[in-house]
Amino acid sequence: MVVNPLCRTLLVVVSLAVLAGCASTSRDRASLDAEEPYFSRDLPGLPGGWDPMMSPVDNPILEARRLGNPPPALVRQALLAQHERWVGTPYRLGGTSRGGVDCSALVQNVFEETFQLSLPRTTGEQVSQGRPVARDELAPGDLVFFRPPGTYRHVGIYVGEGRFLHASSSRGVMISKLDNSYWRRHYWQARRALEPTNLAQRLQADVDA
Repeated sequence: MVVNPLCRTLLVVVSLAVLAGCASTSRDRASLDAEEPYFSRDLPGLPGGWDPMMSPVDNPILEARRLGNPPPALVRQALLAQHERWVGTPYRLGGTSRGGVDCSALVQNVFEETFQLSLPRTTGEQVSQGRPVARDELAPGDLVFFRPPGTYRHVGIYVGEGRFLHASSSRGVMISKLDNSYWRRHYWQARRALEPTNLAQRLQADVDA
């Protein structure tokens, strides 16, 4: 069977969209990030002078990783520290590294690095993790999902105080407000993968290994 160049291009585009589960080219999406002031450095709860290379004693990421059930304040600090690690990383559909990352890969990386918890690769798979959480009961570490019109899905990690960490398709890794008009309009659901029982089981598995 002969496949013309147009068909090949469409197949590549569809495959990448399925892999990443989080891409958008809408004008609405571009205007959103242009209008929203970037919430970057004024992050209450992050230790002053935090540096990604600091000692394990002062590193909230390593501290959260070693606990079976880290308290919400520590989860928040660890996520804000991850923001400092990833901020400036451009969005790249299908990307999985600091050279370029999409929304579901960022979530997967942050959970693995911070909590040693392996999440699936795609947004469609991540939305089935843990248990549902009401929006007014969100806690740091909860996954927040958005469903704009069409096939586009987006995921981020709630960090507290009405904000979430995510990979924006137009501005890369950043922290945004849930109450932003765009995100509020397309909010879908939240899931809690960081259940104390799950973390305790993961910690015990590490010990047994």
